[in-house]
Amino acid sequence: MKILIIRFSSIGDIVLTTPVIRVLKTQLEDAEIHYATKIQYSSILEANPYIDKLFLLDKELGNLIEQLRGEKYDYVIDLHRNLRTRIIKAALWRKSFSFNKINFQKWLKVNLKIDQLPAVHIVDRYLETVTSLGVKPDALGLDYFIPEKDEVPSDWLPETHRKSFVAYAIGAQHNTKKLPLPRMIELCDRINKPIVLLGGKEDFEAGEGIRSFFERTNSDEYEAGLQELNKKTVIYNACGKFNLNQSASLVKRSTHVFTHDTGLMHVAAAFKKEVFSIWGNTIPEFGMYPYRTKFTVFENKRIDCRPCSKIGYSKCPKGHFKCMNEIVFDFYLPQ
Repeated sequence: MKILIIRFSSIGDIVLTTPVIRVLKTQLEDAEIHYATKIQYSSILEANPYIDKLFLLDKELGNLIEQLRGEKYDYVIDLHRNLRTRIIKAALWRKSFSFNKINFQKWLKVNLKIDQLPAVHIVDRYLETVTSLGVKPDALGLDYFIPEKDEVPSDWLPETHRKSFVAYAIGAQHNTKKLPLPRMIELCDRINKPIVLLGGKEDFEAGEGIRSFFERTNSDEYEAGLQELNKKTVIYNACGKFNLNQSASLVKRSTHVFTHDTGLMHVAAAFKKEVFSIWGNTIPEFGMYPYRTKFTVFENKRIDCRPCSKIGYSKCPKGHFKCMNEIVFDFYLPQ
C-alpha cells in the first residue's frame, strides 16, 4: 500500500503531523509512506525513519505533480487542505482523505467570540483523518529525529551553559505572538538560570537586547552583589547561529523550555520537555498547545479581545497589547 501525506508548512504544523506518519507506517501491513512538503522544511523530516520517500515543492507545483503522478498512490492524505493540495488531489485522481481545518469555528471565535471550537488537540484531529484506513492513535506523542551531523556538542556552548540550561524560544511568525522585549527580560530574570535564546536571524537583535541587559562585568563587587541577590540569569544568544535541527538539539539538551506559540514549542513536546508556553493574540483552544508532555500556559484571560486573529498581526490592533503586557509569570523551577 502506497500512501502520500501532504503538509507544506510550517515548522510546528509539520511536526504535529508526525503521529500520523508513524501510525500509518507501523500499523498498516507493507505500507510505503511518502510525504510532500516545501523544500525549506525538508530538514524536519529528512531523518524520519517512518518516511520512505520525501517530495519537495520548490517553485513550480507542476513539477511536483509530475513526480507524484509516477508513484501511483493508493491513498492521498491531505493534512493541509488549501488550493495547492486540491490541485494535487485532482491531478492524481486517487482516493483522498482531507483534514478538517475548522475554519468556520475559528472565525466565530475570532470575530464574534462564539465558542464552538472542539475540545480536541489538532494532532488528534489529524489522526481522525486516517482512522478509516484502520489505524488507531497510539500514546507516543510527537516525533522529531535529529541527524547526527546536527547534534550540537556541549563545547559549542559557553562554559556557563555546558552543565545545564533553560531554552527560551523568543521568536514567532507574528509580533502579536511575542512578548515585548522588556517582558522577555522580566521573564529571563524570573527564570534565574543560564538561558539559551533560540530563534532565527530576525530574532538576533532582540536576543542581544536581552543578553546585554544581563551581561556580567569584571567587577568583583558587582559579582558579589549578584550572588547576594541570588541572581543566576546568564544569557547565551543563539538566535540565527544554528539551523533548525541544531536548535532542536539544544531544545533536547535543555532542562525546561519557555516558548511563544511557535514551532519550537512542538519540537520541545516531541522531546517530552516540560514546556512553559506563552500566548498572546492566539489561544490554546485552537488546539495547538503542547501535545502529550507536561506544560504550563501563560495567557491573559481577563480581556475580551482575545483571540483577535487565528494567526497574528505585526502589532496589536487595539494598541494596548494587554494580552502580552499583562501576563503574570507564575511558575517555579527547582534550583
